[in-house]
Amino acid sequence: MLTYNREEFVGRAVESVLSQTFCDFEFIIVDNGSVDKSGVIADEYAAKDERIKVIHRERGNIGSGRNAGLCAAKGEYITFIDDDDWCEPDYLEFLYNLASENNADVAICGAFDKIYDEKHVMNAEKALIELMWRKKYGMAFPTKLFARKLAEKICFSNTDKFDDISQMHRLLAYANKVAYHGLPKYTFYRHDGNNSAWTTSHELLDEKTLCEYLKAYRTRTEWLSEKFPKSADKWRYFEWSFMLSMVEKINRLQISHCEKQKQFMLCELRKNYNEFSKSELILDFEKEWLQIINNK
Repeated sequence: MLTYNREEFVGRAVESVLSQTFCDFEFIIVDNGSVDKSGVIADEYAAKDERIKVIHRERGNIGSGRNAGLCAAKGEYITFIDDDDWCEPDYLEFLYNLASENNADVAICGAFDKIYDEKHVMNAEKALIELMWRKKYGMAFPTKLFARKLAEKICFSNTDKFDDISQMHRLLAYANKVAYHGLPKYTFYRHDGNNSAWTTSHELLDEKTLCEYLKAYRTRTEWLSEKFPKSADKWRYFEWSFMLSMVEKINRLQISHCEKQKQFMLCELRKNYNEFSKSELILDFEKEWLQIINNK
């Protein structure tokens, strides 16, 4: 768990981990240069429970903090918990059993904002396509338990702000199997200080955030197209679908400070209109939006 200035939340997150029915775990808390009592709170818990190891480091971005945690981890499996969220008492047991029973490198549960009582065992390519739809599970690392060997395949950026979108596809791409059971075992707590608050409150979208997302989507499309070339048309579709949704939100919410990025996305959508509009994945409302954009 990475924590930074979350003294009002971090205790709840820690308690949810210490209340697990699965007890054989190491709990690494990375204090990412907090200037409030977050690090102190973590130390207090560590003094009471030998399973907890606290790493205090100078302020860095989320990715560099997560890298520090990954380097310290020695367990067979790894999962992330965010410091403002919490997990159900059987979170670890549920995911561990799901991975073990299906001989899967990655196990995924549901969260209370995505509840599907469904079970699926997928190969990497199918799991990635499901990831792109973001219906049953999303890009966030919490809700996912993965074999430690896969940690060698991911490296979070030391500069970017939104690292899930740049790394989650790499994690799933190297999995032998991905086991999913959508029962909710995790709660994402959304608030204004949350790093991903803009995804639910789009008026918080800013130019820098959108630029980073567009860069990450393009890099992801290119990487996946090289690794899974037979699905290249699908990876391109999901990138264009994101652009289309962003253009719609910028227009509807009248976000004037993202005009440069909007014009870039409009250009891309018009340039690739024929392929995008004929995609087997395109949704009806996307066809309508795309036609309106192309006719302007």
